Amino acid sequence: MKFPKRLTLAVGLSVALGSAHAGEVEVLHWWTAGGEAKAAGTLRALVEQEGHTWKDFAVAGGGGEAALTVLKSRAVSGNPPAAAQIKGPALQEWGELGFLANIDVVADKAGWDKLLPKTVADIMKVDGHYVAAPVNVHRVNWLYANPEVLKQAGVELPQTWDAFFAAADKLKAAGVIPLAHGGQAWQDATVFEDIALGLGGVEFYRKALVEADEATLKGPTMVKVLTTFKRLKGYMDPNRANRLWNDATALVINGKAAMQFMGDWAKGEFSAAGKVAGKDYLCAPAPGTEQAFSYNIDSIAMFKLKGDNTAQLALARLIMEPTFQETFNLNKGSIPARGDVSMDKFDDCAKRSRADFDADAKAGTLVPSMAHGMAVKTDVQGAFFDVVTNFFNDDAMSAEQAAERLAKAVKAAK
Repeated sequence: MKFPKRLTLAVGLSVALGSAHAGEVEVLHWWTAGGEAKAAGTLRALVEQEGHTWKDFAVAGGGGEAALTVLKSRAVSGNPPAAAQIKGPALQEWGELGFLANIDVVADKAGWDKLLPKTVADIMKVDGHYVAAPVNVHRVNWLYANPEVLKQAGVELPQTWDAFFAAADKLKAAGVIPLAHGGQAWQDATVFEDIALGLGGVEFYRKALVEADEATLKGPTMVKVLTTFKRLKGYMDPNRANRLWNDATALVINGKAAMQFMGDWAKGEFSAAGKVAGKDYLCAPAPGTEQAFSYNIDSIAMFKLKGDNTAQLALARLIMEPTFQETFNLNKGSIPARGDVSMDKFDDCAKRSRADFDADAKAGTLVPSMAHGMAVKTDVQGAFFDVVTNFFNDDAMSAEQAAERLAKAVKAAK
């Protein structure tokens, strides 16, 4: 996507004028769960404090599928919102279609290239130009647990898959749900990719879930991953169908379930319930993923507007300022996208996440989450979702058959 000089100059003039006049910014997002909604409210308050009007366009649904469907309809009809929650390769897709606005004037003035880790900065750009502002970095490969439930069953938080199944057997015998889960495609894919990373390692994960290599997708390691994935179903309750992720988290919070595989946005639910990390709940990398970090980076993309963009540019600036980065992520459960924000107010889980992200960035063991739109384009992700969920719910389908179907489906979608 090439940005004309006239557009850049117009944007520059608007920023030079600053907040000389108030404007309206419509923001499409799917932060509607307790901790998420509170986090989004912090950004709205900052925008309104500068005299602008925030037009909230929230569409419920933890994976964002419903919101993105609405966004496509609005954009195609020529009436996109000023800003929308878009991330990963989808930014490139929207950019290639010519919908996104160049916000380099904001990024250059604040020095985003220096404030952001290169991994994060590169994702926010199309053709080398900033089109989105990052709000956070989520770690996807987390395992949460209720320590009291574990204690009563005589088990510890597992670090390997063998230990997980041994613990799950004891928990099941004790009459509690070993693993809280919601029967939605993106939740299935989240657990699936945790297993792929834990059993296959970083290189396998990249070949299979980022490069979508056909031989890897139908190979023996993938068969092992799929076999382990389906085995988990025996440790979930039968009422999981269509359960929202935060409702699954509530089962762990309330002691009805022992564990949950979910990204660190789940931590926002624990915090909203008044729970303290390390005391009321435990967090650790999913089994076998101690030396890897699967990331999901939320970002707000800016759409080209026909009229005034003052409020839109103010939004982009505010997202990257330390006040929002700290407050939002304290509520959301994630860590700031900026690496220079103090972690003093954050809990132990977040501090570990920050340390692990920085270490994995240096070691080259950061991997983008396929389940959360960071690794592959939408059509390929959809192929993963369809096969993984169908396999999980079809007792007659073998892991070998699923691996073959996965390879064919992904190849067709590429």
